Amino acid sequence: MNWLWAIIVGLVLGVLARAIIPGRQAIPLWLTVVFGLLGGVLGNAVATWAGVGTTSGFDWIRHGLQLGGAVLLVALGSPLWGSIRGRNRRGQRARM
Repeated sequence: MNWLWAIIVGLVLGVLARAIIPGRQAIPLWLTVVFGLLGGVLGNAVATWAGVGTTSGFDWIRHGLQLGGAVLLVALGSPLWGSIRGRNRRGQRARM
């Protein structure tokens, strides 16, 4: 059941990250979930390192760091995915 919640949180974080970043990100949904999951893990690690990993009440700082990690990974991973898949900056296939 923990894996299901991790996938749902990864999806939400990835979709929010894609909405925050301007322009179109030419990455598939599964990669959005992976970037969201990894962003959540990165945000949790930074929150724990900063000493705000567990607080009383709602963890705004931790969730903000998770979203920031997801935004960072989507922003860095989207152009990388496009270059691997042979697409240019506008998401169109490069002509050969």
